Amino acid sequence: MRLVVLPLIGTVAAWRIAARRLLAQGVTDVVWQVGDAAPDLFAQADDRPLPPGPVFRLPKAAITEIEAALCHADPERFARGYAILQRLNAGTLRWGDRADPALRKLLEQAKTVRRSIHKMHAFVRFREVHGPGSGPGDKRAFMAWFEPDHPVTEAATPFFTRRFGDMDWAILTPTVTASFVDGTLRHTPTRPGTVMPDDATEGLWQTYYANIFNPARLMVKAMTSEMPQKYWKNLPEAALIPGLIRMAGDRAAAMQAADPTVASPRLLHRAKTMVAQSLPVVPTLGLAGLRAEAGHCTRCALHSAATQVVFGVGPDDAALMIVGEQPGDAEDLSGLPFTGPAGQLFDSAAQAAGLDRNAAYVTNAVKHFKYTVRGKRRIHQRPTTGEVTACRWWLTQERALIRPRLILALGATAVASLTGTGANLLTRRGTVETLPDGTPLFVTVHPAWILRLPDPAAQQVERARFERDLRQVQSMVQQMHSTVQN
Repeated sequence: MRLVVLPLIGTVAAWRIAARRLLAQGVTDVVWQVGDAAPDLFAQADDRPLPPGPVFRLPKAAITEIEAALCHADPERFARGYAILQRLNAGTLRWGDRADPALRKLLEQAKTVRRSIHKMHAFVRFREVHGPGSGPGDKRAFMAWFEPDHPVTEAATPFFTRRFGDMDWAILTPTVTASFVDGTLRHTPTRPGTVMPDDATEGLWQTYYANIFNPARLMVKAMTSEMPQKYWKNLPEAALIPGLIRMAGDRAAAMQAADPTVASPRLLHRAKTMVAQSLPVVPTLGLAGLRAEAGHCTRCALHSAATQVVFGVGPDDAALMIVGEQPGDAEDLSGLPFTGPAGQLFDSAAQAAGLDRNAAYVTNAVKHFKYTVRGKRRIHQRPTTGEVTACRWWLTQERALIRPRLILALGATAVASLTGTGANLLTRRGTVETLPDGTPLFVTVHPAWILRLPDPAAQQVERARFERDLRQVQSMVQQMHSTVQN
């Protein structure tokens, strides 16, 4: 039986090297120990190097999960990981098979380790320290003490180098100390008897914490679930929590009993102004003025990469407003909506359905082209919720000017801009919804979605359905005209 003693620092990396070499040479019985653990009575240490053997390759996901599980506190983790490697190499185990007890336990332990790393990221509290060389031009230095449930210090501390890369710091645990000095991260065994220094700023932090504590929103179970009590002894604010919980009932009752304060006239005027600014205001210069104003839009970052704004076109008294999702490559270059392949499909379907596009006002929910470059091509990217929200202001102004009697929404982005959500588009397709101002909204797919279907037969089916949707819209437009004439 082979004995492998792993170092306290760099344990996972050392296990990886040893496991590969042992596996390549067919060594089956291995006892794994870390640092100065008591030697196994039935195992022999053998420092002779193993000759290189055939290379064994693993999926990336397997490497990630196995090495995460090796950071668990379970003393059997190294043996379990090596046994799984042997079975994967022999073909008797398929990676990801949770029906296998050993693999299922390894995956569960990997999940536990990631949770432990998250807790370390959340509950480390630094104290500022001053060394003998501290001066006005020196970097600030900090120290923290943390007791993780599992040996995750090496895996967790790179996060702090990214978060606090402009300062020197050290995180001490009962076994390993991580120090970051002059931009270099090091891990060393923790020296016995290390004492954390006092920090005067903790008193200020406790005062702040006590004042922002809201007794009316106290949920003890949720708080202890997210911040387990075993971490409290290293949190400066934790000493206040029991007292704050005991006083929460009285403080909440006092808040409820207090007379409401009256806002100052200045604040009331400001609130009314903000409400008025949020309401749609019809531009006095009409569509031409609105279009000119949109040409200078910087409401989101899309304006920086697009060629130009693509505003709506059509009669300013159109009964039908057609709203697409966003411009494509052709529209970005021409400055006109629905001139690319999707627009050509729409024109073809509209002609077949008897729908006159020139009589409608055609626009998009987003006015700038969002894309990513692949080679020489600019590939369409779907706008984010924030980008759709930023551009909704322009669509609201267009609606206020046109005052359409019917809106045709093409695609999830258009539906989301008009109704607040584009979910379940295929279920809502072909239906008529009513907007808050009473305007009917006909929902259907965007012609670009049809063009992206890989199956030609499916494209033909969807083209026919799209024509039927437009035929229904044309019928609604005719009914509205008949109603006006009568």
